[in-house]
Amino acid sequence: MKYVKATAILPEKLLVEIQKYVQGQTIYIPKPETTYQKWGARSGGRKLIDDRNTLIKSAFKSGSTIHQLAEEHCLAIETIKKIVYSK
Repeated sequence: MKYVKATAILPEKLLVEIQKYVQGQTIYIPKPETTYQKWGARSGGRKLIDDRNTLIKSAFKSGSTIHQLAEEHCLAIETIKKIVYSK
């Protein structure tokens, strides 16, 4: 997160109003909730995990054991169970 000088971006009236509550401190102004993205949406990490999980479910349905899948994907047995038994 980079800092931006308030005097450079805020109108004078708004700055005066904010100064009634905060002077010389750093404040955080969050984004509107409508602009939030789910984890991994921008980086593509979510898609990679979803693709991996689909592959694991498919291999399990084709006869691979939970132990084989855990070893092949370097995941804990409990993690594989959560993947293959989830809807």
